[in-house]
This record gives sequence, C-alpha cells and structure tokens, in this order.
Amino acid sequence: MYELMEKLFPICRSITGNGVRQTLSILKEEIPLSIFEVPTGTKVFDWEIPREWNIRDAYIIDPEGNKIVDFKQNNLHVVGYSTPIDRDISLEELQQHLYSLENQPTAIPYVTSYYKERWGFCLTHHQRQKLKEGTYHVYIDSELKEGNLTYGEVIIPGETNKEVFLSTYICHPSMANNELSGPVMATQLIKWLLQQKQRYTYRIVFIPETIGSITYLSKHLLHLKEHVIAGYNISCVGDERAFSYLPSRQGDTLSDRVALHVLKHKHPKFVHYSFLDRGSDERQYCSPGVDLPIASIMRTKFGHYPEYHTSLDNLQLVTASGLQGCYDVFVECIKLIEKNDYYQVNCLCEPQLGKRGLYPTISTKETSAQVRTMMNVLAYSDGKRDLIEIAETIEESAKNILPIIEKLLEARVIQNLNNGVLK
Repeated sequence: MYELMEKLFPICRSITGNGVRQTLSILKEEIPLSIFEVPTGTKVFDWEIPREWNIRDAYIIDPEGNKIVDFKQNNLHVVGYSTPIDRDISLEELQQHLYSLENQPTAIPYVTSYYKERWGFCLTHHQRQKLKEGTYHVYIDSELKEGNLTYGEVIIPGETNKEVFLSTYICHPSMANNELSGPVMATQLIKWLLQQKQRYTYRIVFIPETIGSITYLSKHLLHLKEHVIAGYNISCVGDERAFSYLPSRQGDTLSDRVALHVLKHKHPKFVHYSFLDRGSDERQYCSPGVDLPIASIMRTKFGHYPEYHTSLDNLQLVTASGLQGCYDVFVECIKLIEKNDYYQVNCLCEPQLGKRGLYPTISTKETSAQVRTMMNVLAYSDGKRDLIEIAETIEESAKNILPIIEKLLEARVIQNLNNGVLK
C-alpha cells in the first residue's frame, strides 16, 4: 500500500481531469477497474457536472526574476480549478490572490474554487512575509473546458446479490492521509477479496469527493437501496495516531454494529464521533431519501489532525504500519459481515455436549469454566439474536466465538437460520 502511495503521490488530481485519469490508470494495473466518464453539463440531482480542469504549469516570478512559487515543485501551490493567467501585477494585487496559514507558517494550504471562477496561489506564510514591493509575473497554464467527470468501479460477485459497498475518493492533489490512504487501502482490500469466496457481492468505487458520490448515486440509487446491506467510506486511514469511528446517520445499521464491535475489542481507545461531525461522502450516502448504511472507520479523522489539507500531509505522516493496522480492522469487519447470521439451538434445554465430544465427561469445578463461553453461546442461540448481539451479550469478541459456533454447527447442536441481514 505504501509503495503504491509513493507512486501516486506526485500526481495533481482534482474533481475532474487528467490527474484523475492517470490515477485510475495506475490503479487499473493493480485491480480489475472499470472506468467511466460523465460529460460536463450532466444533471445529477441538484448538481451539474462542471467543466473539466487541467493544469500544465504555474509559477510566480518576483521583481528580481526569481521563480518563488512553482507548481512543478509542489502542486498545492495553485488554487484548484484556477483559471489561466499570464501577466504582470503589483504586490498589492497579488496579495488578493494569495493563501497562507499564519498559524502554520511552514505549511502550504490546500485551497480550491470548483464552482466559482478565480485564480490563486498558495504558499507558506514564511514565503509570504518575505515578499517585497514591486512587479510580479503570475503565470497559470490551465484550461477549463467541456469534458468529463471520471470515476472507477470494481464489482466482485458473491453468492448472493446483496452487496457490501466501499467508497473512496481520488480528487486531491499531493496529500497522503486525506487523499491517497483511502484509494490504496481500497485497492488492497480488493486484492484480498478477489482471493476469497464471499457470500456478498462487493461494490467498490473510486470517485471525486462530493460531486462524484452525488453522480454515482444519481445513476445507481435504486439498485443500491435495494441491494446494499453494509458499507464504509474509506478516508484518512494511514497515520498511527488514533482510530476513529463516524456512524451512519441512523447510527444502528449493520455497518455501525460491526465497526463498533470490532473497534471495541481490537482498539478500545478509539474516538467515537457523531454524525454531526460528518464531512466526507457519508454526507451523500446517508442523506434523507438515500439512507444507505454507510459508516466510516478511520485513523485520525479528517479535520482533526494539524497537517490536514496542507503540504504537511505528506509521505512522512502516513506509514506502512499505520496502513496495515487499519487494513486489519477492515478485513475483520468484512469477515464479521460475512459471518453475521442468526443461530438457533436444535433441542430443548441444554444439549448433551459430552456425547458429542464438546464437554468433558468428568465434571469438576474447572470443567464448567472451560466451556462457559460455549454454554453462553448456546444460551443466546434462540434464533432472534445475530452473531454480533450474541457476542455483545456474553461480552466476548465475535472473532473468538466463531470457532465455537463452527464446532456447534458441525455437531448439529445449533443450526444457521441464514436469514440474518438477508431476511
């Protein structure tokens, strides 16, 4: 994942354009990705696909002839969707088009203007303070044209047409945690899923944030509402600081229950946010009338780490270890979604486990403790509680009780009603 991130990091991405295409083309070398284009002007609910933006170069030359702000050195130096310009201006006029962070003087901020035409440059506050009076030459070689919004999709068929939906975004320039940790995580999960035999169908999308999810929903909403039983928005999953959870709007979907259970047992110090803290594509997936069961599992949440939306969100902030830790959580969540069935004991009163080799034939004080978890599983296998509820009730990890359930199924002590989320 980290090596793929290093490969993608230099690309200048936006909500449209060749940077998105280049990113998807690289991902397609890793996974069976289908790529789609949606033309400028297409109506998508209350929005419209904007003109496509591409940029080739940009810089500022100071009065001494020095190139002081250079897009080719860092693509955050240009305000996203800047219109082209090539002229001399005064420092006073230039200042009206500059963006810096006084409280983070060494960081280049990430600034965009997707839906109102303007031009601008971003620079460190230290750089800005050194600007002297005089004439500056500003140059942005960009274009806004009738084009397309581009997105990618992978569908992995399962035994049923019920779906798990994973979404990540590909619209930010060179930032590591807020941008690239999501796509590389989703790519690795796809590679793993392709090696598994899954009950559910998996739908994974790589889209521009906000306008991309709105576009995708406008094309697939009825299908998604009918088939999606769980899913996650994948963003900010690469640092090593914390684990975070952002619920769906409803807060009680299968996605929420799975994420909370896994995090509670795997990373109990995780930060539990409210849907009021939303900020990514969960806004669209959980909006009224859409109401998909989409939650978010993250490392440090977007907007809650100091490097967010700056040049400090770089390849030093994200680590291979941080990515691995979050990947392990997603894999465990997917496994739990796959196994979350309802179970029912096949006889009245406690079954005779000894004759099935599931209980010691000599009863001592120690033997009851050895099988206490098994007996607790049986006590709540009433066909009304799914695996997660059983695990929560007996205060055990679902991961730990699954081997017990498999033994009980093999011995035909319980049956899998196989109606859980499918009913």
